Amino acid sequence: MWRRICVELETTPTHLQWLAPFTCSTGPDGALQRNKQRGAQRNKIRKTGDSKRHPCPAVLEHFDQQYSEELGDLWAPARAVLLDPPSWQYGVMLNRFSSVTDIAQILLSRGFSSLLPQADVPELSRNDASTVSNSTHQKGTDTLSHPCSSKCRPEDFRLLPCITSHPLGQPHRSELPLRLPRSSLQCYIHPRPLRFPSQAHRPGQLKQYYLLNAASLLPVLALQVRDGDTVLDLCSAPGGKAVAIMQSATPALLCCNEPDPHRRAWLAKTLESFLPPSLSSRVMVSAQDGRSFGKSEAGFYDKVLVDAPCSNDRSWLHSSCRHQGQQRLEDRAKLPVLQTQLLRSAISAVRPGGVVVYSTCTLSSLENCAVVEAVLNDFPGAEVESLWEEIALPLSKYFAFISRPGHKRLDAKPSLCPPTDAPSCSHDKLGILVVPQPGKTWGPMFLSRIRKKG
Repeated sequence: MWRRICVELETTPTHLQWLAPFTCSTGPDGALQRNKQRGAQRNKIRKTGDSKRHPCPAVLEHFDQQYSEELGDLWAPARAVLLDPPSWQYGVMLNRFSSVTDIAQILLSRGFSSLLPQADVPELSRNDASTVSNSTHQKGTDTLSHPCSSKCRPEDFRLLPCITSHPLGQPHRSELPLRLPRSSLQCYIHPRPLRFPSQAHRPGQLKQYYLLNAASLLPVLALQVRDGDTVLDLCSAPGGKAVAIMQSATPALLCCNEPDPHRRAWLAKTLESFLPPSLSSRVMVSAQDGRSFGKSEAGFYDKVLVDAPCSNDRSWLHSSCRHQGQQRLEDRAKLPVLQTQLLRSAISAVRPGGVVVYSTCTLSSLENCAVVEAVLNDFPGAEVESLWEEIALPLSKYFAFISRPGHKRLDAKPSLCPPTDAPSCSHDKLGILVVPQPGKTWGPMFLSRIRKKG
């Protein structure tokens, strides 16, 4: 059962802490239930987008005006993908804390393939302790703000050159520009929009996999979490990236922060569904205002992920009614100030030599490169690290990446497949962006990695 603990504070009316005591399903009954699920899964893999979704005219008009200017010719194919949910691809992230061998075999038999080179995944211990520990963080405020006035021009973007490769699932490593390191993070993808059946939340039973837009794993890869790191997931709900972090490594501490009580409940349920009780001393859920971490825990963390609240292009485009769409457009104009405050807080909270990854799921330059640029102006001791060769080039087979070039412009207009021998002046200056394109419908996803100088 879930327990909600309310703690009275002097500075705020209430402070909610969510705990999730549970056990793993490892006995005969659990095995029987898993066998039933396996049989159902073999028959339930289906195409996505069964129901028709209609775009909100006001949001679509706004997107057309902004993105045709920012992305140029890349907006038309991206627009077509965003307006066509049945074309969206989904990834399947396996849970290394559960038995997943049979799931991997089913996925491979249905044409899925591994997104990342795989490391050996050891069997991890499980016990009856709580996975989510109590946090004593308090809410705080930050009155800092910064107008994000800069914009990225369409000619500042270009897609990563197409890289010749074999059919999905049979890559020749020598054909990739660089090789990704082996990872315990397991994600399977399909070249067509097939969706694996979801698993229901069952208290005390770990899920075997998490369905997601595979582009959402890129910020976690950029964060490069190692065993023993102290990590802050500043805007953690609903918890997919926190789960991915724990699939990648075993940090000494992962603080999952979410100030909104309803989203925090969602976050805690996600952690309960995927993490075993043996991690109870390593994972906490915090309810602090993310803008105050830079003051309350300055220089404490090795790694900080800021998956910032943003105008989620996929969902906002399909707002249920015109009124909701108009309200979201009003909220959209306010988001860069909040995002800037959160990124400032994150850089202050990371130790010298540590890194912050800032990410959003929008194409908007005002919420992406403009936010990073504004914050860098306030932190001369921080610098953006290139993700082009580390992430974009090795994964260009699956994702359509663009970056904001340095000082030299190659093309008047972006193109889908510029020459593969083009000069490497398209390396990112402020971050890289995944733009949905036909056949590569992942994204939108912007990510930027900032290192705080020692």
